Amino acid sequence: MHDWLTGFRGGEKVLAELAKLYPEADLYTLVYVPGSTCEAIERLSIHTSPLSRIPGIRHHYRAWLPLFPLAIRSFRLEGYDLIVSVSHAVAKAVPHDAAIPHVSYCLTPMRYVWDESSRYLGHGLRRTLSAPLVRYLKNFDRSTSDRDQVRRFVAVSRAVSVRISDHYQRFSEIVWPPVDVDRIRPNGRAPDDFYLLVGGFVPYKCAPLAIEAFRELKRPLWIVGDGPLRRRLASGAPAHVRFLGHVGDAELADLYARCRALIYPQREDFGISAVEAQAAGRPVIAFGGGGACDTVVPLDASGTPSAASPTGIWFTPHTSAALAEAVLRFEANEATFSSDAIRAWAKPFGPERFRREFSAQVQKACAGDG
Repeated sequence: MHDWLTGFRGGEKVLAELAKLYPEADLYTLVYVPGSTCEAIERLSIHTSPLSRIPGIRHHYRAWLPLFPLAIRSFRLEGYDLIVSVSHAVAKAVPHDAAIPHVSYCLTPMRYVWDESSRYLGHGLRRTLSAPLVRYLKNFDRSTSDRDQVRRFVAVSRAVSVRISDHYQRFSEIVWPPVDVDRIRPNGRAPDDFYLLVGGFVPYKCAPLAIEAFRELKRPLWIVGDGPLRRRLASGAPAHVRFLGHVGDAELADLYARCRALIYPQREDFGISAVEAQAAGRPVIAFGGGGACDTVVPLDASGTPSAASPTGIWFTPHTSAALAEAVLRFEANEATFSSDAIRAWAKPFGPERFRREFSAQVQKACAGDG
């Protein structure tokens, strides 16, 4: 069970590894755009909700959020040995026979109603008008999180494990998502003179914060990705901030290897792109919260390396000024960072480890362990 299949982002990369683990599985999802993911996912038997038949749903599926609970409840799963949901919205709420063990791999509880509602909905009239919907979705999310619905929660990071405890009052163990660290490697050359930002232009990715920091720094920032906010942000950005749009896997791997550092301003649930950059041997300048606490080893505030070899810089508070200061601190300590040490840190995040650890979680769920 997956929320929707309209692109190939972090959640779909997790799903692709699960498809390799369970190649005969049926796959259920709210909305499916054929050809938008990868071969491992596309060859499964895919079942969709009525939402998938709405004209234009590919580009406007987020607008149908109020109907997601109804759509997910249109399914009824019976006769299966195991249900695995990859969920950041409503996938874990799929109705099923209570005897079937259900493992929910939680990317995060619904961020737009729990931890990021202000960023998505603002503070004015829009927030006031959306309050009934937020209450409804919170109640739905919480009511479909008990042990009769989800036998075992598995979190992508320590930050998400805390959210599961806070919002659902459920225990979860942590299995880091799979990252294809063998596909991305250092190029053996000195970096080019640009910083890199990777991600969709949605509120929680915090692209405006990075753009403002680099407006002041006057350093080159190259931005990969697409999304609802791209056109507006590009129109107001300085000339040294380049918008590259969507790029292929090979080009992205090349950009990782060539950049001075990855800029990572968001409070990410886990953050596959941060690990990908480190697989290329490049440091990460990250907000010091969320998934970066699991994936980036920071240089401490005095500039002296911590016990482990540093792989990046953390910045706080969550402001453009703090990010700009972190970039300057990185440049003052750039020689401290070892490409080989950074890649060595990233290698254990690979898919073989994920498949082994996730399979162990499934065995626990099938044995009745919640």
